[in-house]
Amino acid sequence: MTAQEKRSFLHGAGILAAAGVIIKIIGACFRIPLGNLIGDEGMGYYSLAYPIYTILVVIATTGIPIAVSRLVAERMVERDPEGAHRVFRVTLAVMLLVGLAFFAALFFGADLIVLVNNRFQGAIPAIRAIAPALIFVPVMSVFRGYFQGMHDMRPTALSQIIEQLFRVVAGLACAFLLVDFGLEYAAAGGTFGATAGGIAGVVFMIVIYNKRRRRGALKLDGGEGGGAPRPREGTSSILRKLVVIALPITLGASIMPLMWNIDALVVPPRLVGLGYTTKEAVALYGQLTGFAEPLMNLPKVLTQAVAISMVPTIVRAWKEKDEPFLHYNVALGLRFSLLIALPCATGFMVLANPILLLLYPAQPEVAASAAPVLVIYGVGVVFLSSIDALTSALQGVGRQMVPLQNIAIGAACKLVLTIALTGLPAWGVKGAAFGTVCAYAVATVLNYRAVVQYTGTRFDPSLTFVRPILSTLAMGAVCAGVYHLMGAALPGGEGLGIAAALNKDPSVVANAVCTLVAILASAVCYLALLFATKSIEGEELRQLPKGEKLYALCKKLRLIKK
Repeated sequence: MTAQEKRSFLHGAGILAAAGVIIKIIGACFRIPLGNLIGDEGMGYYSLAYPIYTILVVIATTGIPIAVSRLVAERMVERDPEGAHRVFRVTLAVMLLVGLAFFAALFFGADLIVLVNNRFQGAIPAIRAIAPALIFVPVMSVFRGYFQGMHDMRPTALSQIIEQLFRVVAGLACAFLLVDFGLEYAAAGGTFGATAGGIAGVVFMIVIYNKRRRRGALKLDGGEGGGAPRPREGTSSILRKLVVIALPITLGASIMPLMWNIDALVVPPRLVGLGYTTKEAVALYGQLTGFAEPLMNLPKVLTQAVAISMVPTIVRAWKEKDEPFLHYNVALGLRFSLLIALPCATGFMVLANPILLLLYPAQPEVAASAAPVLVIYGVGVVFLSSIDALTSALQGVGRQMVPLQNIAIGAACKLVLTIALTGLPAWGVKGAAFGTVCAYAVATVLNYRAVVQYTGTRFDPSLTFVRPILSTLAMGAVCAGVYHLMGAALPGGEGLGIAAALNKDPSVVANAVCTLVAILASAVCYLALLFATKSIEGEELRQLPKGEKLYALCKKLRLIKK
């Protein structure tokens, strides 16, 4: 295995992580102006269409990129690029048919969908406007899986950014142009952004594919190793392998929305049973799902990039029976996920109310009420991020059913705990958050045991857990101290103490300044501590995109000795 191949895991993860951050920023520029333009009624039409589309996208695309990535990686290990390309062609044809079927169901079944939901006839244009996206998004997922299997994450990252840009620009432009024709048509303009983004993403992927094919970079003229031509793999064999890999991944991805639906079904009725009015129960549920939960899922943008990039590298090491490199990548994947998750979790727990007040300055009471929920969810960040890395390790060695079983066990635990705890006055809505965290914790522990069993990896307790945790605890102390001292020094900062901030309404400006300075100081402190405790090595830093420059900068700052 070449040195370049050994670098591909962290390099690819860095590329996808950077793209994920950019996508999140671009996405934030869509919902807020769209809501201001079409109001709550228009957003009602939009919100009915989008979840239906999302469910179909999850079914059509969640497991396919990983399945294609793994099958392509296997064939590249066997020096059979022609076989890898056949996997791509067969999957592309199948997903095009699936996309056309889903498009037809959504476009021509819009009236029935609205009738079944018994609400918003005006949502029909929005549903039909987003339906064509189901043709293009599955096709794009096949291209992404193909390139990922060859350890090239750049086409995936760039296509994600292009898709999101066209979604935002086209969606807002169409909504603006159609708003005079009625809110239902403006909402349809907003949902059409997903279709425009899908088209742009596919066009980009086709251009990249044709460009590399003309250059001969895809090596489609036979095996790299020479010798007799390889027998052509049958379509049914490829499809069978795709289903075996993709089905459990898709089912596992569907369990996450199911867990969120547990809260929708259980929490409001249980809160009403405690004596809250229906309006109060819905408001508390909104704090849980609308304010705290999205923040818990934010670090997943980075840790999922690590997980996606792990799969082809682990497949290669597994197929070549390179156990040292397999163990190295599995351990590295979990460690980097924890290095990302631990400071985020600590920040949410230490600065729960200040962060919520920073994001929602017009809702100080809601921010204070949702803060205890975010503190609980902060713990969940660690487990949720660990699940991604451990799941990728199991998928890479052909054990994709194991994570599905484990997350299902976790979901069952969540159901029991949510029903029990949300009915207790001392817990209320916090019980649902605790149930979610426990679900992720159970799945993480079970996945960890399975990874040790099936890969033989032995994680270094000091390197993987002790040093990152010690660095994070020190960072948390710095974060709390800086916030508290800044609050005492700034005008209008009264009540900015960490404990007092949960119950007082400090100056929004003072809170914003103190929170941002505390986060910046914490980030610098954490980075320095990682190098001081040798939680990350200079050579690992070099494997990231622009890693040589990062390495040189850290060495200049004397964070790295060699």
